[in-house]
Amino acid sequence: MYPFGRLIKDMILARNAPELPFLGTHVSYHRCWPQDIDGFLEMNNGRILTILDLGRTVLAKRVGLLKILRDNRWGLTMAGTSVRYRKRIKPFVRFKMVSRAVGWDHRFFYIDQSIWINGECAVQALYRSAITDKNGIVVPQRAFDHIDGDSTSPELPQWVHNWIDADNTRPWPPELPAAD
Repeated sequence: MYPFGRLIKDMILARNAPELPFLGTHVSYHRCWPQDIDGFLEMNNGRILTILDLGRTVLAKRVGLLKILRDNRWGLTMAGTSVRYRKRIKPFVRFKMVSRAVGWDHRFFYIDQSIWINGECAVQALYRSAITDKNGIVVPQRAFDHIDGDSTSPELPQWVHNWIDADNTRPWPPELPAAD
């Protein structure tokens, strides 16, 4: 089940937080609770992705994107992700999550998120996100038309370009293996 209680808590905490510029960094703190663990007594990888979703939602609020989405009746979807899991998150461990946009192109926004335990990175994820309406993807420029400021993306880091290029080599739709 989606952690609505955590989302409400994070949104309440963020209501008094200062607004962020579009490329600002949102930092939040969390704990691994028993409902987050799997059979290996660590935070389940799916739950980690859900926790990262909370960070992106509050980041979107703090940069003013949620208001733009609501005002225009737009949605926000994830169009791809790459995740590195490097350290187990054990029950009751407190961790820091860092969420930030690293840039955008003609269709997508790229969000970098990481989870830190005592100064050591446990998880890092790169997300490709799109704003959508009833006709499909809304180009980022349309969102920036509602924000005061420069809509020019910073140069995406080389590792982000590499991921985009590698992902573009994947066939779509994927091949469906023959049934046994």
